[in-house]
Amino acid sequence: MENKKPLILITNDDGYQAKGLKKLVSLMRPLGEVVVISTEKVMSAKGHSITTTPDLTVRLVESGPDYKEYICNGTPVDCVKVGYQWLLERFPDLVVSGINHGSNASINVIYSGTMAAAIEACMDGINAIGFSLDCYDLDADFDHLDGYITAITKKVLREGLPDGICLNVNFPARSEEPFKGLRVCRQAKAKWIEVYSECLDESGGTCLKLGGKFICEDEGEDTDYYALKHNFVSLVPTHFDLTATQYMDDMQRFEHVLELES
Repeated sequence: MENKKPLILITNDDGYQAKGLKKLVSLMRPLGEVVVISTEKVMSAKGHSITTTPDLTVRLVESGPDYKEYICNGTPVDCVKVGYQWLLERFPDLVVSGINHGSNASINVIYSGTMAAAIEACMDGINAIGFSLDCYDLDADFDHLDGYITAITKKVLREGLPDGICLNVNFPARSEEPFKGLRVCRQAKAKWIEVYSECLDESGGTCLKLGGKFICEDEGEDTDYYALKHNFVSLVPTHFDLTATQYMDDMQRFEHVLELES
């Protein structure tokens, strides 16, 4: 008899021991058949990188009714690719990534391993959601997210998403006040100002330690950054097509650039 339960693939970029991953697993298991393929190490800020060398390894660490958990030595995107290209017998109905320890709002989506996993699934036509909490504490409190994560996931399983679109969902850290609601937002314009400081490695050689400051240059009240700062859950429809379509007509002037130079 065909299994009617939806197949949900879970991954993350904070490693298999991350508290956020364990919370996400607990929320997904009542919703379907769950397969977890998590990163062996912390892979934060790995973006959309994939592993070419060394070879990937995947090992099963837990198995039970409608549940399997694997650990992969690759990146979050590797975990997704390995999942439905090699490990699973069928494509998942949904890929969920997270819950990330730290915000992936604004420009962070470019660097995020969490969102890269969701975008990778989206590229192959699979419904996908990345969940992140605006708190970097390894022991962060995720219990105030249950209702929203479950409701958003159920809605996507029931209705699907537009072709080429995945969801970037960010939650404010827990406070004394409940969330004000959920806002569908645009990505805020912001950037990181990097600061490198010299340090010594184990052999006594000079190395660089990365630090920095996040600068938001966007005062719009319709952004994910604004939503988080005002205790709203932010939801940004995200796609992988980086074409600046609004400038296509203007860029036609480059088609005859060689003729103009001659």
